[in-house]
Amino acid sequence: MALGPVAQIHVSVTDVDRSVEFYRDVLGIPFLFRVPGQPMAFFASGDVRLYLGVPENPEFTSKVVLYFRVDDIDAEVARLRATGLTVGTPHLVHRDGTTELWMSFLRDPDGHQLGLMAERLGTAPA
Repeated sequence: MALGPVAQIHVSVTDVDRSVEFYRDVLGIPFLFRVPGQPMAFFASGDVRLYLGVPENPEFTSKVVLYFRVDDIDAEVARLRATGLTVGTPHLVHRDGTTELWMSFLRDPDGHQLGLMAERLGTAPA
């Protein structure tokens, strides 16, 4: 028997309220629920649940890089910059005969790198 797909990713945060506002209100990721009396919040990112929480002990502190698909990377970068965020300029990462992979990066309130990634129809490499 093999493992199934990733179901949940823990993202260590220092302030759950601040992180909920950022992931829900700025990034627009669907908020699922908070655990009453616990520093935990959950979001739906496709089939993967993001668990934002203050770790109970240092063993569970995570440092993650999350990559989010976007349809129009230029529009998303412009939208996020308009909120006051510092977002890198989209750049080409890979090109094959049919597609180009573009990425841009920003940080969440706890310093986690967040990547925006979009595929575009491309041209054949020179």
